[in-house]
Amino acid sequence: MNVLLEIEKSMMRSDLPEFRPGDTVAIHYKIKEGDRERIQVFEGVVIAKKGGGVRETFIVRKVSYGVGVERIFPLHSPLIAKVDVKRRGKVRRAKLYYLRGRSKKASRIKERSRYDVPGAKSAAAPEPEQSAE
Repeated sequence: MNVLLEIEKSMMRSDLPEFRPGDTVAIHYKIKEGDRERIQVFEGVVIAKKGGGVRETFIVRKVSYGVGVERIFPLHSPLIAKVDVKRRGKVRRAKLYYLRGRSKKASRIKERSRYDVPGAKSAAAPEPEQSAE
């Protein structure tokens, strides 16, 4: 196997939850100020994911005091303490750059139900119990 892939694999994080564009996430990011270190939470909608492997990044957008703020986070960064998925969004695009031109009600994203999540069991019809005869 390629030596670079082996080195990259050792740097990748596996403790982060699965999320995709349209999801609302809260990123707990470590910030160093002088000799102190604190954690700052950045909560917003994931509008894009790009790259692969250890170089994968994602863009989170929020509106703060009427001004749109976007921030790019490296997915496998050691400065990310925790990622909380607050809402799962139902979108039909991989890149949600169109949200930049929208405001307030027009920029809302529908919530994905638990039945839309791939890999979730369908609870539409329970299986009938079989009697031992």
